[in-house]
Amino acid sequence: MKACRNCKKMVEEGETCPACGSDELSDRFSGLLIVLDPEKSEIGGISEIKAPGRYAVKVK
Repeated sequence: MKACRNCKKMVEEGETCPACGSDELSDRFSGLLIVLDPEKSEIGGISEIKAPGRYAVKVK
């Protein structure tokens, strides 16, 4: 599993992020956020997450 350096979305397979289209993926990340409803999520709001899914907290 890799994380997008641009939007922090977790990517299970492939070489591009399905959310933003970036090809800057890293297997070096820490923490995991699972956001089910970004509009109601406080953490989703702080992290500026707009779509449900799995996100890395920090991408190196």
